[in-house]
Amino acid sequence: MDEKTSTAGREQIDWGEYGVHGTGINKSGIIKNVHIDLPNPLSHPLKCTLIKGDYLYYHYGCDGQDDRGWGCGYRTIETLASWICHNLSPPKYQSRPPPSILEIQQALVLMGDKPDSFSGTKEWIGTFEASLILDYFYDTPCKLVHIRNGGTQLEQDAVVELHQHFEKHGSPVMMGGDKDNSSKGIVGVCTGHDGSYLLVVDPHYYGCQMEKTELQERGWVAWKRVSSLDQTSFYNLCMPQTARKKT
Repeated sequence: MDEKTSTAGREQIDWGEYGVHGTGINKSGIIKNVHIDLPNPLSHPLKCTLIKGDYLYYHYGCDGQDDRGWGCGYRTIETLASWICHNLSPPKYQSRPPPSILEIQQALVLMGDKPDSFSGTKEWIGTFEASLILDYFYDTPCKLVHIRNGGTQLEQDAVVELHQHFEKHGSPVMMGGDKDNSSKGIVGVCTGHDGSYLLVVDPHYYGCQMEKTELQERGWVAWKRVSSLDQTSFYNLCMPQTARKKT
């Protein structure tokens, strides 16, 4: 597949010293708001709520580091962090770009959550670590919601939590589990008479940058029926509590 040359929707923010000295991620070519123009999964939903504001789509290898098989949690954290950079005040958050994988690992070591040997490894991280990182770099607390199973509780409790979160805070959510341990970015929820759908931004894509329409066509950004998730897995939601800081 040939890499597309269009820069529409690409990130053009000046990240200041972080971009110059390489302590952050090279943002050139990272796509913004990849869910835009994706049709709703239901023609007559009872309720549909989405995030408010801009974010960047971080995925495997987007900064040149091949993190396939272990880096999905880091990439989802970076997506959440990019929303904070774009949408929260004070301006200091806009000059602190999403941390790189190594910066995330080093921060977890400094906080005492991980041993010194953790830095530079390929160890997974999840929603709990995400909450620590967003608080550490951006002074943004997170609500952690535990869904014991993927059945009724996921269809009911998680959906209610997500509707309320997007209405109040408008920020993306990180979702992870045990049997289903693939990290997911959630940027919307849509409910109908026969169930609900989650708007998933999947960090597992690896390859050259694609436009948002192609990402949507290939299912990397898609509405996923809640009932299609693993019904035997527990799930955790990391929900940034951003309402008090929004511009």
